[in-house]
Amino acid sequence: MTQFIIERNIEGASTLSADELADIAAKSNEVVDGLGVPYKWVTSYVAGDKIYCVHETGDAETIREHARLGGFPADVVVPVAAVIGPDTAR
Repeated sequence: MTQFIIERNIEGASTLSADELADIAAKSNEVVDGLGVPYKWVTSYVAGDKIYCVHETGDAETIREHARLGGFPADVVVPVAAVIGPDTAR
């Protein structure tokens, strides 16, 4: 599976309540369970008016289908080329 970064533009994302975020997560999980293909939601980050998600699946079109079925945007979908961190410099 390929890892993807998804940028979702959602006005007021950082002001969503814990219950609203839980509802979004539940819907995402429901859609993942119904896709019928290998798919893993790794994590998401809420910042400003965006939610940045890391998902793993076979192709970008499956990411877009997940978003369509879930009713949330997938404004930018890009495969991860590399992962770096502090230890990369060592």
